[in-house]
Amino acid sequence: MKNKLKRNPFMYTAVILAALFIILIVSAFSLFYHVFAIPEPEGLSLASWPDRFTDDFSFWIEEKDGSIGVKQTGLKRLDEYGLWVQIIDENGQEIFSHNKPACYPKSYSMAELVAFSESRYENGHTVFISDVTFSNRTFNYIVGFPYAIGKTMLYYNGENVARLSPFIKSMVFFSACVVVLAVFVYAFWLSRKLSTIIGGIRDITENSYKPMRETSIFSEVYSSLNKMDMEIRRSEKIQQETDCTRKEWIANITHDLKTPLSPVKGYAELLSDESSLDLQTVHDYGEIILKNVNHIEKLINDLKLTYQLEAGAIPYTPQEVRIVRFLKELVIDIVNDPAFEKRTIEFESELPELMIAVDPDLLRRAVGNIVINALVHNPLETKVKITVAKSPNSSLSISIYDNGNGMSEAELSGLWSRYYRGTNTKEQSAGSGLGLAIAKQIITLHNGDISVKSSPGVGTEFIILLPFGADAN
Repeated sequence: MKNKLKRNPFMYTAVILAALFIILIVSAFSLFYHVFAIPEPEGLSLASWPDRFTDDFSFWIEEKDGSIGVKQTGLKRLDEYGLWVQIIDENGQEIFSHNKPACYPKSYSMAELVAFSESRYENGHTVFISDVTFSNRTFNYIVGFPYAIGKTMLYYNGENVARLSPFIKSMVFFSACVVVLAVFVYAFWLSRKLSTIIGGIRDITENSYKPMRETSIFSEVYSSLNKMDMEIRRSEKIQQETDCTRKEWIANITHDLKTPLSPVKGYAELLSDESSLDLQTVHDYGEIILKNVNHIEKLINDLKLTYQLEAGAIPYTPQEVRIVRFLKELVIDIVNDPAFEKRTIEFESELPELMIAVDPDLLRRAVGNIVINALVHNPLETKVKITVAKSPNSSLSISIYDNGNGMSEAELSGLWSRYYRGTNTKEQSAGSGLGLAIAKQIITLHNGDISVKSSPGVGTEFIILLPFGADAN
């Protein structure tokens, strides 16, 4: 709650004023009821209630067969409230009583009746007196209440009150002026703070924002503006880096497409212009054209696949495979490729066999990309080792290690980006720059994880973790 109030200074001010107002009202009511209220059977009533009750009690006094008495309803009320009543005739003699304490007499003088109007709490009761008229005869009646009720008549000097009236008016006017001035000062201070906040927002949109000191009740607002500016600047930096990398990648992929297109176009023109070419020359030209067309097709397929994986548009059909045999056959296929016949590839498994649900085509593509990447971008003497084991967290671990050139921190930071082709573009111009990005997307599609460790001059290790059993789903 405290943080919410700091974020909203208007609420902060409103809560303080509302709390003060509520405290004032509650205190006033509490003081009022503490001084001017008494408990009675129906709840809490003002201390003037006994006087009103006494005046209203005349409705329950009746004259019947020449005798004065109290109606049954009035007697019931007296019993409910624990009160007593005594009716006095013109001579001060008691003619009726109900619940009257023994300490009160049966006759009163006129002076004693008058004194009852100012009498205090005595003998466990406070008495009130009133009168009722029947047949041109006036009867007084006394009602006793078991409450210590004060009866005070207020007197004041009217001349002094009249003299104080202008002073009181001046004080009221002065207080009103102070309140108006305080409101004006607060409004001015608040408007300056709001102007600062609005200016900060405007500066953020214009990229000219300067961090604000996070103080006063607006500290949360200033902190949010500072964080917003930092996030916007960071996002803009990432966007610029991404745009730069994308432009570089587009330039590279355009170059890679034009490179195989040039011999295709050249040899196609030779075939169309030279009619006297022998069959062997035509066959050689055709092989060159086919090789470059296949390379172009691979680049286009890589580009298509990475966007299909990102959009989730590629079919994912997992099926149970013997993973050790599957990976061993993949390594054999790579070794049998003429391009890698002189390379060293080792396969080792700590597991006899394990059934796991994967999409064979996609997983072959992912692991193959990493292995071929290790062979293509390292010297001929580099050894690549594939190890299959069970990780401590009950996942299948596939390690692809090479003792080649290794990578720097800068290369590792952008390794999984589909626009990234490494820092040594001269040696890697034959690739699309999408192989590792595709591999990561495929492993993620299998609910797996892929990580890399590398050091320049030492080598690189890719570790693929794939779930199996209940976790595979």
